[in-house]
Formats: sequence, C-alpha cells, structure tokens
Amino acid sequence: MDERKLLQDGAGILGVVLSEAQVDQFILYKQLLIEWNQKMNLTAITEDIEIITKHFLDSLTIHKALDMLKVNTLIDIGTGAGFPGLVIKIAFPHIHVTLVDSLKKRLTFLEEVINQLGLKQVICVHQRAEDLGKQKQYREAFDVCASRAVAHLAILSEYTIPFIKVNGYLIALKGQKLDEEIEQGKKAIELLGAKLDEVVEARVPGTDLNHRIAKIKKVKSTALKYPRKAGEPTKMPLGLNKL
Repeated sequence: MDERKLLQDGAGILGVVLSEAQVDQFILYKQLLIEWNQKMNLTAITEDIEIITKHFLDSLTIHKALDMLKVNTLIDIGTGAGFPGLVIKIAFPHIHVTLVDSLKKRLTFLEEVINQLGLKQVICVHQRAEDLGKQKQYREAFDVCASRAVAHLAILSEYTIPFIKVNGYLIALKGQKLDEEIEQGKKAIELLGAKLDEVVEARVPGTDLNHRIAKIKKVKSTALKYPRKAGEPTKMPLGLNKL
C-alpha cells in the first residue's frame, strides 16, 4: 500500500488537506519514530502503515470535533511521542503548540523531530501537569487542550482544564467506554468550570477503529485550588470516592 496516498486520502476523509511538503514531514516523523523506538520505548506500534493510521490519522480525528483552522493555541498534556499535538502542528502549522510530558527522554525525541522537520512555534515542556497548571504563563492560556489515552476523564479533567481559556475546549480522544467515563467524571468537569458540549463519533480512516471524542467546553475560570498537588488527582479523583 502506498503510505503517502493512504495518509493524504485518509486526512482528506477527515477534512484535512495535506500538501506534498506536509506528507514529507509526516514520513520523516515516522522514520524518526521507528529509529528512536529501537533505543527507547516510544510506541508499541512499529509497522509503517499502522503508524500512519493508528497514530497520524487517529490524531487527526480531532478535526471532526473542532475546526482546527480556527484554533490559535493548543496544549497537549502527556504528549508521549507527540500524539496528538505534534501531528496537529504538522497538519495545521499556524497553531502555536505546547507539548508537555513528565518524561525528559520523550521530549528529547520530540525536539529532534521538531528540528529535523523545521517546525516553528512549537515548544516542549518537561513538567508534571499539576505543577505547570499553577504557573501564570500557562494557566488559562490556550484555546484547546488535546489529549489521547492519558487518563480516566475524571483525572484528565483536572490535569487539563486549568490550562484552557474560558470558552475554549478540552478535546479528549477516547474509546468505547466514554459514556461511563463521562458519568463518573461529570462532577469533576463541573467543579473545574467546564461542561460536556458533545460526544463526536469518528472512524479512523484505513482501520476498523471508531473514536469517541469528548468535546468539553470551559464555561468559567477554574478555581485557584485546582489542580491539586502532584499525585492527588490520580489518588483521589475529583467528585469520586474511587474509580
């Protein structure tokens, strides 16, 4: 299968137009991911076609939930190997993107990709979300927080909502258990100043995978006591006795 065609056609299905230069960037990203994965654990997905579908196109499903052409600033908490944040940056180069991870070696990899792809207005931050969310420079500073497979929605909300501007969005790429997570996480979402806007269904092109995407709107400022100190959101999720 022609991986360039798969990427371009798949992106097109999701409403994303990729130039030949952008496709080149994605192919180089894929090659660097495979190369670096041999010396550090970045992904369990290592086949060329699967990287394109299950990482790149999967990340681009976010455009089905929110028009990325209208977004100016985006933060990706727990970005890992750059999904979805770095994928969004390549596809929508006008967006100022901040990639956050608590593991330095992942960010070393991302900085190499950013450098080799010649990307501008994208930064990597090595810090825990609970600490970063207290800093004035980052708090309520972003139009969108994008997240994929980081944590249960009750926990993820506390990690992410403090970063989002009022009237901005948390876009959480989730699976089939989303309804359950929404039910268990709705109190946390409300306490943090947000509400569920809608759930968007999105099939990942080239696969039989269906994403369920939680689109959560920030409706008022988050109380200064959130996020709580590192470790607490996981141990004692807001609004829940236990998960």
